Amino acid sequence: MEAALFIFSLIDCCALIFLSVYFIITLSDLECDYINARSCCSKLNKWIVPELIAHTLVTVLMLVSLHWFIFCLNLPVATWNIYRVEKKKCCGKTTKDSFWLTILIP
Repeated sequence: MEAALFIFSLIDCCALIFLSVYFIITLSDLECDYINARSCCSKLNKWIVPELIAHTLVTVLMLVSLHWFIFCLNLPVATWNIYRVEKKKCCGKTTKDSFWLTILIP
């Protein structure tokens, strides 16, 4: 059972890394003016909730399986993701400056 948990966790972490790379590529496209701020926000905002679910799922599974150290490593990031979605800090505005401020400033 532990092997399946860690294989699932590995696959989930790979998906989250891929999603982070996608975010960086999209933000660099915005910076180079290949896309406008509105389309950048719409591309990124649709991935915020799946990112939250994926990261929180791994955190909860580590708690349930009593892997305390890994749980404690994942808890701050999961808490930040929940806070970000709850306070709507993940939703970008339509101008480039306000988009960067929304992404970078907690």
